Amino acid sequence: MPDFALPDLGEGLTEATIVEWLVSVGETITVDQPVVEVETAKARVEVPVPFAGVVAALNAEVGDTVPVGSALLSVGAAAGFDEPGVVAAPADESGRVLVGYGTSTPTRRHRRARATTPAPEVAPTNGNGNRPVISPLVRRLAREHHVDVAGIAATGAHGTIRRSDVEAALSDRATLGRPTRPEVAQSPGTRRIPLNKYAVELYTRSRREIPEATVWVDVDATALVEARAALNAARPDEPVSLLALVARFAVLGLSRHPELNASIDDDAVVLRDEVHLGVAAQTDRGLVVPVVRDAHALTTRQLAGAIGGLTADARSGAIAPALLGGGSFTVNNYGVFGVDGSAAIINYPQVAILGIGRIMDRPWAVDGQLALRKVAQLTLAFDHRACDGGVAGGFLRFVADCVESPITALGDL
Repeated sequence: MPDFALPDLGEGLTEATIVEWLVSVGETITVDQPVVEVETAKARVEVPVPFAGVVAALNAEVGDTVPVGSALLSVGAAAGFDEPGVVAAPADESGRVLVGYGTSTPTRRHRRARATTPAPEVAPTNGNGNRPVISPLVRRLAREHHVDVAGIAATGAHGTIRRSDVEAALSDRATLGRPTRPEVAQSPGTRRIPLNKYAVELYTRSRREIPEATVWVDVDATALVEARAALNAARPDEPVSLLALVARFAVLGLSRHPELNASIDDDAVVLRDEVHLGVAAQTDRGLVVPVVRDAHALTTRQLAGAIGGLTADARSGAIAPALLGGGSFTVNNYGVFGVDGSAAIINYPQVAILGIGRIMDRPWAVDGQLALRKVAQLTLAFDHRACDGGVAGGFLRFVADCVESPITALGDL
């Protein structure tokens, strides 16, 4: 009886925590069917199985942390086969088992396109004839809002739980928009919410090991706002965000100050030729940082599209771990939270992070006259081992000059 082991998750990840089993013992499964959701240091992902057959055993419980290579579940013979065993995927289609890599030939783009099509309301029962197979979209909605599907009154054919059934349950208890991290029951008057141990380790290591310094500057972003409006008016089908413009200026600044596009390796600063740009994104599962590969080789619109697509995938939970690691520099738009500035934690093992606060109307001196302008604050936190204040200040001033005179900066893009 073959076992399906936790696959290599990439990016140096060696273990994962079981968040939810998506199948049960006795259930018939097919090639590429997601069978378990796991949480790693990078993200939550659904892991599909490269076998078809019947689930004979689940070898870990929800909450268990399991190492790569350990058995997740055991698979028995599928119905209709005389020999014990499983039906495996073709050799040229198997082995890439994480959602986002797929064991079959469709790409993520195709998978996402199919997911936007409304799922059928009627689903067949599973192999043991018990629990109906719920649409993945409906299952995700229930899971993200911690709705026990066993307690939902199903209105679909054959006892199928429909999206409207889950939404009705959510409406009844008014939980839409509530944070998705589960609470642990405690004594009256207290609540305990489990920490993400991976995030805790990363943040703690950054603060413990990096001698961090912060510089900041207020900038007149009026011209930046106007430039973005002009770009989007010219091609509304390919919108450019303010963050994308700041990110583009940051990438250009890194070509002039490569000490900030680096990492620390023992007693050396390792400079990177390529800019793999991390973009901090807040999700219901916490903060994640998807990475735009080779951002230095992209046009402004291409960079804007990449940032928009990756952050959308991160917030939906559809992003693969490989897209959440390997960054060389990070940008963070904390202005979306209505704050002016922040001394951000550096995304270890990087050496710097650039942030932009909210853009708001403020009095500003223009040509010796007081005027009302769009003003924001740029902040750079940097590892003082990688560079001194002159480099950090020079980089930040360059980005600030680009924000204040974006048309001039275009000459170097």
